[in-house]
Amino acid sequence: MLRRYQHRLYPTKDQEVLIAKHLGCCRFVYNWALDRKNRAYHDDGLSLSKYDLMKDLPALKEELPWLKEVNAQSLQQSIYHLSRAFTNFFEGRAEEPTFKKKHSPEQSFTVPQSYTVDFEQGTVKLPKIGSIKTVFHRAFLGTTKSATVIRKSTGRYLISIVVEDGRKPPKPADPVPDQTVGIDLGLTHYAVLSTGEKVENPKHLKISQTRLAVLQRRLDRKQKGSKNRNKARLKVARCHQTIADQRRDFQHQLSSRLVRENQALAVESLNVDGMVKNHTLAGAISDAGWGSFVSMLAYKCQEAGKPLLEIGMFEPSSKTCSVCGYRKTDLTLKDREWTCPECGTHHDRDLNAAINIKQIALTGAERAEEPVDPLPIGRGMIAGKPPA
Repeated sequence: MLRRYQHRLYPTKDQEVLIAKHLGCCRFVYNWALDRKNRAYHDDGLSLSKYDLMKDLPALKEELPWLKEVNAQSLQQSIYHLSRAFTNFFEGRAEEPTFKKKHSPEQSFTVPQSYTVDFEQGTVKLPKIGSIKTVFHRAFLGTTKSATVIRKSTGRYLISIVVEDGRKPPKPADPVPDQTVGIDLGLTHYAVLSTGEKVENPKHLKISQTRLAVLQRRLDRKQKGSKNRNKARLKVARCHQTIADQRRDFQHQLSSRLVRENQALAVESLNVDGMVKNHTLAGAISDAGWGSFVSMLAYKCQEAGKPLLEIGMFEPSSKTCSVCGYRKTDLTLKDREWTCPECGTHHDRDLNAAINIKQIALTGAERAEEPVDPLPIGRGMIAGKPPA
């Protein structure tokens, strides 16, 4: 099973220069390959493969000798990353590849092999860069694969190492209803569980918004190109990094606890890209980071051999009574509680959604058709058509 470990690097000033050269050369090769691929397709109707581009790389290095100052395999990996970006684009998983900018907030390059990890000395030796001081928060066992050096906008350096530990992920057991928990993600509460537990939304961005606004105003007043402007830019970047670190730490702790305490988890697939188009809630939705949280649940469930059940976004949830199946379609977002007119059950909307998510995930099918309230025409609705 492949695992990825990320550690902090502390390069010297000379090593920072060498890392900057690797970043610049890899970015140049990526843009060169993208330009060649686009020209060949639009001018001659040819689709150049990654092998065709790699064959021309030695001639490019002869033409531009400064490319020889960096690791040759890292340059080849840039072409491989471009090929993978086009594959993701054609298969609908990403946007069309674009040229990389020189001043991107985060830059990286990959070393596929020929590097050494020394836990005793606390170093990682990279080709043409040397041994870099590294803080290992844990030692890992297995065969090392590729390593990616990352430079953050804050000036922080990280190395991400892929390791094959030789283990096979355990086969998930069949979910046990009494030990399965449904999770409804929201904004008022970050997560509401079918057990009745409500996890408060930490709202890291909102808490830091005042401080961030002050730093951004100071940055805006600095003269472009000055050293003071660069110092102000770093302070803004570090504030953003702190918010991201807090959010990631919260998500790791919550996801680990949920996987540890339950035999199976059930979640609802969310169209986050569509939800952030609501400008009123876009900031709060982005701050919640639901997508990364569900991704953490997925890989942690896989490692623990526990099933993660996912239902469709159009399955009945908060508007459907979890007791009798009655669906009340005239609820609005401001209605956080409602009473079922069929069975008289009073529902907390989020808790009801979590219970429904669990029930639908376990049964694998929707309830039978139930009577619903007539939905009044209005607010941009068209007679004879269901609401969007």
